[in-house]
Formats: sequence, structure tokens, C-alpha cells
Amino acid sequence: MNELIALFSYDFFTNAFLAAILASVTCGIAGSYIVSRRIVFISGGITHASFGGVGIAYFMGLNPILGAAVFGVLSALGIQVLKDRGKVREDSAIAIWWAFGMAVGIICIALTPGYTPNLMSFLFGNILTVTHFDLYLFLGLAIALITFFSLFFNRILYIAFDEDFARANHIPVRTFNAILISLVALTIVLNIKVVGIILVLSLLTIPQTAVNLFTKNFKQLIWGSSIVGFVGTFSGLLFSYYADIPSGAAIIFTLVFLYVTFWVVSKLKYLL
Repeated sequence: MNELIALFSYDFFTNAFLAAILASVTCGIAGSYIVSRRIVFISGGITHASFGGVGIAYFMGLNPILGAAVFGVLSALGIQVLKDRGKVREDSAIAIWWAFGMAVGIICIALTPGYTPNLMSFLFGNILTVTHFDLYLFLGLAIALITFFSLFFNRILYIAFDEDFARANHIPVRTFNAILISLVALTIVLNIKVVGIILVLSLLTIPQTAVNLFTKNFKQLIWGSSIVGFVGTFSGLLFSYYADIPSGAAIIFTLVFLYVTFWVVSKLKYLL
């Protein structure tokens, strides 16, 4: 216990702890929406497309997270435009942006002068590298998500479960879709440092899937997945410290363990 308390004396560990809280909140909200809306595959496309922004930012000497944020949002909106106005099938639109983003990222990094940057932290994440600047971005996103979902909760609920019903009630579905998918894209990008491009989708879906075993209520899903996300993220952080393994993989391993535990408990509930 004393060793754990001593860890908080280090700035990088305090930043990681705060990032775990904010990652859980942002992924709890955005993840509940994408799971309820059944657009997990779209989120996967945005995740990998954002690598293009990382490459462009490295090439131009800019902050790679900001580059990924801009490219991620543009990719999210691009998928919506191709689907709605380009008459392209949704899975095809996702594949186009997925491949384009990865290709742009690889090309730009190959053309970057000097040493090739270490991409391991972007591909697999390292929560211990979160900076104060990243935390400010996280906090801003958390406030934006909480505010938007609080103000328009019923409309978001209608859109998530029945778009036709939402349109029949004169809700501007296209506008809300654009805002929501942009917020999802920003959530994905900011959580890249926590678990990486390869694993970030798990942080958006595993806690929600676990909580979904016990409730179908959207509000309870948000609260429950935020709590499960924090438990998994912080436990994974400690696991990575004591086992001396990469933090991103440790976090996802812990979340999967929690999901299996929830699944077993849900089955026992029906047997008793």
C-alpha cells in the first residue's frame, strides 16, 4: 500500500491516473452511443484513418495528437458524406477512409526527414506518456461530451435506437450524426495515448458489452461502463507496473478479464 501511495509522488503516474479517469468518462459516454447505435465498425475505420493525421503532423513538425484529431474528424465526416450523399455502402466508405488514412500516414512518415519516429506508443499506447497538455484536451472533451449528452439526451437516445422515429419527430438527424461522430472521433484520438490505435476500439466496447449483460437502460449503460472502464484502466496500469509489461496491452487484458467475470456472474444469476 505504501508503495502504491509513493507512486503518486511521481508526476507521470499522477497524469496516468487522471488520464484513466478521463478516458473512462469519455469512452463510457461515446462508447455507449456507438455500441447502442451498432456503429462499432465505423469507429474502427476512424481509429485507423487517424493514423494519417499522425503521419502528416510528424512530416510538418506538429503535435501528432492534434494532427490525428483533425484527420480523424475529417475521416468521420467523410464516411458520413460518402454514405449519405455519395450513395456508397457504409462498409465500403469505411474501408476507403481506413485504407487512405493508413496509406497517408505511412507515406508521410517515410518522407519525414531525419530519424523515423517511434510509433509504438501510437500503435499500442502508453498511458505513462500522457502530458499535462493531453489532460487539458481530455478534460475539454469530457466537458463537451457531458454537456452535449445532458442537453440533448432524449434526441440522442431516439437517434441511437431508431433514426426513422427521430426524423418523424423533426429531429435534425444529419446534424446530430455529424456532431456525434465528430465527438466519437475526438474520443478515439485522445485515447490513442492510453491504449494505442490498435487497441482503442476495445476501450470503447468491452466495458459497454460487459455492463450490457445486466442492463439495457442507456443511462445505466453510460454510468456502468464509465465505472468498469476506470476499474479496468487503473487495474491495468498497476498490472503493467508490477509485471513490467506494456500498459496498453495490460489495460485491455484487464478489461477482457472483467468482461469474462461479468459474463460468468450473469450466467450464475440465471442458474440460482
